[in-house]
Amino acid sequence: MSTAITRTAADRQRQRKKWVMAQKAAPFVFMAPAVIFLAVYLLYPLVSSFRLSFVNWNGLGDTAEFVGLDNWVRLMHDSVFWHSAWNNILLALFSIIIQLPIALVLAVVLDEASKGSRILKILYFIPLLMSSVALGVLFKNIYDPNFGPINSILDAMGLYGWAHDWLGDPRYALGSVIAVVLWQNIPFYMVLFLAGLASFPREITEAARLDGASQTTIFWRLKLPHLQGTFRTAVLLATIGSMRYFDLIYVMTEGGPENASQVMASYMYKQVFASFELGYGTTVAAAMFIIITVIAAVAFRLSKRFETEV
Repeated sequence: MSTAITRTAADRQRQRKKWVMAQKAAPFVFMAPAVIFLAVYLLYPLVSSFRLSFVNWNGLGDTAEFVGLDNWVRLMHDSVFWHSAWNNILLALFSIIIQLPIALVLAVVLDEASKGSRILKILYFIPLLMSSVALGVLFKNIYDPNFGPINSILDAMGLYGWAHDWLGDPRYALGSVIAVVLWQNIPFYMVLFLAGLASFPREITEAARLDGASQTTIFWRLKLPHLQGTFRTAVLLATIGSMRYFDLIYVMTEGGPENASQVMASYMYKQVFASFELGYGTTVAAAMFIIITVIAAVAFRLSKRFETEV
């Protein structure tokens, strides 16, 4: 009898150990598919990019030649690359200074509007739904110096000195492209701020109004501090997105004229697919990764520094 009881207790203890082990292993089992996916589609390409940055290869056949740090030394002295990086930084700065405030204003207006707000939200969101390629072709025609509506309107108003070759003049190409990029992406951040405003408790707004607070006071003293987490996320997304932007700029100017609107991604594309310098192109890509990581970390640190208690 005692032997049977002992055996039953041992079986229970063994089952309990198995259950504990299963509980401990469960998180790793559920995380395994995501980890494998990231390793195959993110980690491996990243490591391959850094590995290819040490070779000279045109991407065809088994002709790769190990050159050590030659590609990185060339990158350090490449004025076009650093000019492209500066253009990315300018795009990020304008995104934060112009794009986010406009998106915030639109979000506040739509949040306060009751009638017709759904229709306005759809209309404001249309630019983001458009293909970047189609949008680029559209604005190439709008900016056309001979037949574009911008110069036609300026000429009709007698402002002949204001009409320019917007995409063909190095002085105006980058600004013209940045204006389109900002216009296209404002709706995304508008929706982001709308989501943040939707989470603000209505009871607090009603209580503030009963206490005599104006709409301006409610926004600056209550809603804006509530949105600081959303604003920090928007700053990070705008910064990272601007540093890796490619499609619209390449369609409109291909980085020209005279590299005036060149960005890092378009410069990398030209090195790989136009010049067939896969080794140097992946060096540019690896440098992009390092620069974006550093700038994103700095932006996140600065945004945390100005965080206030709500």
